[in-house]
Amino acid sequence: MSSFTKSTSFNRRALSSLAIESPRKSSSTAFTSPIGSAFASPRTQNFGGSPRPSTNRLKEISYLFQVLIIAGTIVSFLVIIAGGYLYVVPSLGQTFLGYNGALLLNSSVTENKECDIFDGNWVVDEKYPLYNASECPFLEKGFNCLANGREHDEYLKWRWKPKHCTVPRFEVRDVLERLRGKRIVFVGDSMSRTQWESLICMLMTGLEDKGSVYEVNGNIITKRIRFLGVRFDTFNFTVEFYRSVFLVQPGKLRWHAPKRVKSTLKLDVLDVINHEWSSADFLIFNTGQWWVPGKLFEIGCYFQVGNSLRLGMSIPAAYRVALETWASWMNTIDRNKTRVLFRTFEPSHWSDHRSCNVTKYPAPDTKGRDRSIFTEMIKEVVKNMTIPVSVLDVTSMSAFRRDGHVGLWSDNPLVPDCSHWCLPGVPDIWNEILLFFLFRQQVQ
Repeated sequence: MSSFTKSTSFNRRALSSLAIESPRKSSSTAFTSPIGSAFASPRTQNFGGSPRPSTNRLKEISYLFQVLIIAGTIVSFLVIIAGGYLYVVPSLGQTFLGYNGALLLNSSVTENKECDIFDGNWVVDEKYPLYNASECPFLEKGFNCLANGREHDEYLKWRWKPKHCTVPRFEVRDVLERLRGKRIVFVGDSMSRTQWESLICMLMTGLEDKGSVYEVNGNIITKRIRFLGVRFDTFNFTVEFYRSVFLVQPGKLRWHAPKRVKSTLKLDVLDVINHEWSSADFLIFNTGQWWVPGKLFEIGCYFQVGNSLRLGMSIPAAYRVALETWASWMNTIDRNKTRVLFRTFEPSHWSDHRSCNVTKYPAPDTKGRDRSIFTEMIKEVVKNMTIPVSVLDVTSMSAFRRDGHVGLWSDNPLVPDCSHWCLPGVPDIWNEILLFFLFRQQVQ
């Protein structure tokens, strides 16, 4: 499916308009009457021996003839320019299919305010998926829904299409070259790890020697491991994941705390492994799935600021403090080296009573899942930062994808899952948008 179908249609309409309201036609109408009278009248007068036109009459004819030549030249020039435009624009579409067009798209997104890349629709595209999950050694078995028994594959065929611009298609060789010598780091929860796995699988499709890609410590991907790093040796870059589900530091139980308090979350202290992130070329953060009562209060985890235990603090208020802590830490990074992005909250699709009903196709409406208080807080905090940070607002677009979850097709079918995503799937689209932002900034 061509990314520039809409532009091509526009150009054809423009061409039809030229045919209907051609400058040549309007020019002819504008000049026919005076020129016709100027040339016909003398012939009538001269026919039968009438006197020759006066000197003023000849000057008038000469003037009109010059005007005609000038007008014809201008019209011809405009027609040539219009024709050249209509010829060149479709071919430009081929450039924008790769990442060479990122700078122009950036102009439409950030300067003219004409395009919100996250405002769009899901459209069927038979060129998807971007990889075969069974051929990617770094993809967790639990996310390979097809291999785990999912029969229909319609969920693999959807592409995100912004309403007023284009997400560049994934061109793996171009991406590999652009990442040469870089360090890409994901920091967050299991959703961040899913996106990390997705990107690795996407990049591996461009390599003939799969053995040149390896986990730097020889680790097997597990849910609880704190660090995973995959190196692409041929291109000298790594794609890393640091597990930090809250971004801030878990605290130790204080001896004089109330009995219900089993642990704390120190909202004003960033995770102690933050020194591992700071030298990255690209940093992608996320947090949200663990900011729920079941992961906090119900297991005895409460909030702490300084030496003060905040038993009455709400989860949204605590989330805001944690984001402010992260924003303050951002002042320590090298802004000339490190590009930072923050991915927003990714909606789950649990029904009432925690039942999980994965559909065959995307949902026709979001039923309110396109809005998240966490997403709004991320946007507000980033807006007030002095360090440039790009927000990957995947909340609304992912809210339609009820069909994309793991459901019962995991490595543990007894436990349904309407939070995590099948791979290939929705996280691949997040990564296409991520790469657009990374390369746009790289060009700038």
